[in-house]
Amino acid sequence: MVSTNGNRIANQFIIETPDGIFFQSYNSIICFEPKDRTQKTKLDKKYWNFSKTTGKYRNIFLGETKAETQAKINAGVYELVNLND
Repeated sequence: MVSTNGNRIANQFIIETPDGIFFQSYNSIICFEPKDRTQKTKLDKKYWNFSKTTGKYRNIFLGETKAETQAKINAGVYELVNLND
């Protein structure tokens, strides 16, 4: 992940795969956005809101606030799953 100044952000990673894009914070996968838009964005049920730092970069990755993310979880737009086992 790169800051708005163009600097690499330590321990925050965006991983592109043929199936979609993962956001990883330290050693934990936080979020997966599938390329197939008929599938739901998936957030790790344990780590999606693990710390302030994780939340800051999750918000940047998703392009929304924590409240907007929570509303999408509540509405079933996003799915909470285990992305780390």
